[in-house]
Amino acid sequence: MATGRDEIRARIASRFAEPNLHAKLLQRSAMGNIVIDHEEVVRNFPEGAGTIEMIGIYEVRAGFIHTASFIFGAKKLD
Repeated sequence: MATGRDEIRARIASRFAEPNLHAKLLQRSAMGNIVIDHEEVVRNFPEGAGTIEMIGIYEVRAGFIHTASFIFGAKKLD
């Protein structure tokens, strides 16, 4: 979907502009250079404000995220 800092920044810029955007880390697991985060995210959906659970899977190389993939649960509207 996006490769490199510029493409990623362009893809997510509007999301980070949301005034109520907030992520709460529920659990973190790490093994070697793989980190898995389970989060609850508060944000604005096209249908309105709500929350969604998310799993983020990150591969870290030389202190930087090399790859990231995400799994989303069902959104819950307020």
